[in-house]
Amino acid sequence: MVKHQPLQVYERQLCLSCITGIYGCRWKRYQRSHDDTTKWELLWSLILLLTFCLLLVWFYFWWEAHNDYNEFNWFLYNRSGVWSDGTAPILATTAAGFTYVAFLMVLALCHIALGQQLNLHWLHKIGVTAALLTTIVGVISVNQTWRQEWDVIPISLQATGPFLHLGALAAVTALSWIVAGQVTRAERTMFQVVVLLLYLSALLGLYVMPLYITSPCIMEPADLKPRPDVIGQQGAPMLAPENTLWSFQRALQMNVTGLEADVTISVDGVPFLMHDRTLRRTTDVEKVFPDRRMDEASSFNWTDLQQLNAGQWFLQDDPFWTVRTLSQHETALIANQCVCSLEQLLRLASYHNSTVVFRLRRPPPEHPCYDSWINDTLQAVQQSGVPQSLVMWTPDEHRAQVRQQAPALIQTSVEKLSPQSLNQSGISRLLLRYNQASTEDIRDLSNSHVNVTLYTVNEPWLYSVLWCSGVSSVSSEAPHILRKVPYPIWLMRPNGYCLIWVSADLISFVVVIGIFVFQNYHMIRYRMSGMHSYNPEQIMLSATVRRSSRDISVMKEKLIFSEVRNGVGSAEELYADNDYDYYTNQGIGQ
Repeated sequence: MVKHQPLQVYERQLCLSCITGIYGCRWKRYQRSHDDTTKWELLWSLILLLTFCLLLVWFYFWWEAHNDYNEFNWFLYNRSGVWSDGTAPILATTAAGFTYVAFLMVLALCHIALGQQLNLHWLHKIGVTAALLTTIVGVISVNQTWRQEWDVIPISLQATGPFLHLGALAAVTALSWIVAGQVTRAERTMFQVVVLLLYLSALLGLYVMPLYITSPCIMEPADLKPRPDVIGQQGAPMLAPENTLWSFQRALQMNVTGLEADVTISVDGVPFLMHDRTLRRTTDVEKVFPDRRMDEASSFNWTDLQQLNAGQWFLQDDPFWTVRTLSQHETALIANQCVCSLEQLLRLASYHNSTVVFRLRRPPPEHPCYDSWINDTLQAVQQSGVPQSLVMWTPDEHRAQVRQQAPALIQTSVEKLSPQSLNQSGISRLLLRYNQASTEDIRDLSNSHVNVTLYTVNEPWLYSVLWCSGVSSVSSEAPHILRKVPYPIWLMRPNGYCLIWVSADLISFVVVIGIFVFQNYHMIRYRMSGMHSYNPEQIMLSATVRRSSRDISVMKEKLIFSEVRNGVGSAEELYADNDYDYYTNQGIGQ
């Protein structure tokens, strides 16, 4: 008759098996260990932590860079010559990599909390290495091709900083349970001191971090300036083909106060609207003039330009994923759009009493209008009949001559200058990228009666931050989105923020102290009681300190799967078979 040991000694530990199995492929009980983690595995734990932190910053960067996805795609187009949404694969791989590494981090923390030895499986090591190297390559690539976009991180922290601080404080406070458990169970004083110092340093840093968090949205509501005007950059390019009449009409339907365009001069002296140097992306030039598809846009005459379709590309490429939202009437209008001249834009703006700002590109030296480009553009402005007070003139060349011929034009600079220099030059407005002007710059310029227009502002959070900073107007590719922002997303009084800060710190401090006291009290009671629960795995590990890993595995297998003659031997017999005393956990031969 065969007898078996009681099943309750080997009760299933599904949760622990899943944790150790997924992390290190240690699904069986005898494969797990409570020994100290090896130095090699500690190194891999540090690599995992580094990868997690780097991916966290990388993921945050791309999340906040959503405001400039179109700019990034345009950079890619200039390099490859093919228009595509390059952000989609980047976002997909970044989200997948971050989720994977974050999951491994959670499993590692569970190992530490349960006292299990860290042993990352080799497949995970390959995955973590691939994620780390891919992220490093991505960071280097962005730094070389799109360096200015890194500024989005400190700017976005003005909107998210207070909330990220509270989230980080909650996470570090929760980690106190694991830290307290490690400190109370540790036998080495040096280990306890190091862990406590590291944890308390991080906690103290979070407690005082609000001293270094600055946001223009932390202000008295009475000091909030009027809502910034919205200028439609290239019209409403998310709803219609950029720089077309229908795009500007759609922008005006979104209650914009101004229109912005890019201007090029044709070979016969007609200023027209075109962002790229060639016509390939936004027209059907490859179909109408296949031999001239790579020629500069300024090399075409106005008669040739009027033969091109400037709307079909929008329906085919769907650059902003918005074509499916268009009605049949809008689709028909878009399909028949033509290249728009500057004079047509000015007449439309004059009819709606809207401001117009345009960036004028000088033609190449061999162009017939290379020397007369300013006069040709100024002549188009005068012929359109638009009031000069509605036109923001940006070219710096021959500004004195332009001021003499059209003194009512709004002199605008696209270069960041001091308020004194701007006033001396008679410039009353600045047109800058949103990362080129800080809150202090905006306020200094406003005090000097210089209005600031910042581009490109598509996201509500960025619009809210600039609103609180006191900017007078913004240029946007998404006026239909900013139209839905009648008030800053959040606005907080300084006293209210201080109250939240102090309250969160006090709550965190009380929770941390309570957890440490509870863990210490529980450990003291456990040691004084002298009652240790029967854990065959722990006994085996402590009893076989001098045995090889192979011997340990064999002994565990004996403990779990053993039959002694007519029944299962007791634990004492198993230990005796391996020259160990059951009661003292000492080798008999020692």
